[in-house]
Amino acid sequence: MNDSPPTDGTASHVQWATEHSGEAFPSGDKPVFAIGELARDFGVTLRALRFYENKGLLSPQREGLNRLYSQRDRDRLTLILKGKKLGFTLGEIQQLVAAEEGKVADSATLNLSREKCLEQIALLERQKTELEEGLAELFRIYAALAGKPLERTGS
Repeated sequence: MNDSPPTDGTASHVQWATEHSGEAFPSGDKPVFAIGELARDFGVTLRALRFYENKGLLSPQREGLNRLYSQRDRDRLTLILKGKKLGFTLGEIQQLVAAEEGKVADSATLNLSREKCLEQIALLERQKTELEEGLAELFRIYAALAGKPLERTGS
């Protein structure tokens, strides 16, 4: 089963929302954001938002056929995208969201999240080392080729 949200290749970066946009809403869960607005603000597709809803990560209110997202949904989307960027699966992201919202019932779940964080740290450190080695090699090749004329291949 594919845990990845659909992408159309248009969102090359994710805009991290760290502050509430717009005016303050005292109810906290009052639906205030349309799906297009949320997609635009976070640099994701409408399809990705519907995917996260289908997986139970977002819970917009419905007004007819329209989805209306609350500040809570916005905050959750921030966590979802951070988790995705850090390489967590959707199941792990659900656990992290639950922990962030104080819904973790047992210490085993929290320990799993901590353990997974350490695993992701180790993975990202390995990838960083590999990237640095690759960049060093490319810089070496580039420097070696800098004095040579470009060779054309093909017709």
